[in-house]
Amino acid sequence: MRILFSITIVLLVHFACAQSFELKNITTNVNSSFRGMSVVDNLVAWVSGSHGWIGLSTDGGKTWTFTQVKGFENADFRSLYAFDDQRAIIANAGAPANILVTSDGGKSWEVVYTNTHEAAFFDGIDFWNDQDGLIYGDPIQGQMLLLKTNDGGNHWESLPNAPFLKSGEASFAASGTGIRCIGKNKAMIVTGGVASRLWTTEDRGNTWTSITPPILQGEPTTGIYSFSILDSSIVLVGGDYTRPNLTTQHHLYSTDSGASWKTPNQPSRGYRECVEFLDRITVIATGPTGTDISTDGGKTWSSLSDETGYHVLRKARNGAVALIAGSKGTISIILEK
Repeated sequence: MRILFSITIVLLVHFACAQSFELKNITTNVNSSFRGMSVVDNLVAWVSGSHGWIGLSTDGGKTWTFTQVKGFENADFRSLYAFDDQRAIIANAGAPANILVTSDGGKSWEVVYTNTHEAAFFDGIDFWNDQDGLIYGDPIQGQMLLLKTNDGGNHWESLPNAPFLKSGEASFAASGTGIRCIGKNKAMIVTGGVASRLWTTEDRGNTWTSITPPILQGEPTTGIYSFSILDSSIVLVGGDYTRPNLTTQHHLYSTDSGASWKTPNQPSRGYRECVEFLDRITVIATGPTGTDISTDGGKTWSSLSDETGYHVLRKARNGAVALIAGSKGTISIILEK
């Protein structure tokens, strides 16, 4: 779904024991709204976004190299997955929907898949390992756009048993965090809109089941925008981007793998587009009206930042660093006080 916002990037260090943080701003002078993010480890991180811009950091987010993908200067790359400082995959939002790969740190890109259907729209990408992954998008003729790769993203094929969605049910490319590949074979995907569901596969996408959490839904702009999972704990965030201050049914958590859902004792402060576990108890949720933190697994939330315009958060897959993206090409580092 086409929801445009802009960018700031935040580095969080030593968050497992931190009680408070401070923000250090860095200017990039890049005119791009970043929604794709992949943090590989404590050094390597990538971002991608509007106007074809791609960013690479090799020092944990302190400095960045930005380039525009040649021939895609008008593209909005909201889906991104990086393997290291050389190999990454990006996909644009909107039709024609393209998947591109680089093996030289973003200096050159190769288009490896194109879908010209007018409804084609990628929403997120994730991998189980360095070879096997999924990318998904809004439905085409009622069926979720869902592809798999077994060679690190160089080739993609459709999954014939992709879920069929209800009329008005799609997904949000607000932060690219509506899909998670878990363990060796499990994956989860969230949908939103008129219907909002959590879809699960235990066999890498061959079969799917769904549950309908009691989150706000029923309108095209409502539903789950992001989720994060750690063992049996799941946190869902979303709401309605047209009513960003609404704090009713916009945030849920489960401690039993989704068998039951609860609302936080103290909720986050409104519509949120991304959520991420930083450790076993620390969770951060962000959105255009601010960023919130929970230190009890999502049960209670408090303000982390009042700065507006944040949209995407990612923790390093192998490390402690996490980055958060917001508006106007600004990069900020959040350090423990």
